[in-house]
Amino acid sequence: MRDYKISRGVALRAFGVLQRDGVAEPVPGGRWRVVRASERSDRRPLDERIAAIITDEGLEVGAAFPSASALASRFGVSRPTVTKALDRLEAAGLLANGGQGKVRTVRALPIREER
Repeated sequence: MRDYKISRGVALRAFGVLQRDGVAEPVPGGRWRVVRASERSDRRPLDERIAAIITDEGLEVGAAFPSASALASRFGVSRPTVTKALDRLEAAGLLANGGQGKVRTVRALPIREER
């Protein structure tokens, strides 16, 4: 903060961006560490990574969405974790739940965040 003459709030926001991008992460004691390129992974919340499937795979409104089991194995997490993320996407209006035994479909396309 001293070197760049910025406030603590600006520094914390910058670290937040670096953390979201997977470049830095907090460590105990209030410090941060740089994440090496070989250690980097997608650190976005699971619901954001799942929503990205819609645009990455070019799904259109009404298209069938992958099952919770397929998503769990794709992201290496449990089905209940995927189900919670899918519930958030349904609440946001991106996915339509077909009900038990029915295929989940895309209800709306995600809005692309400009940076």
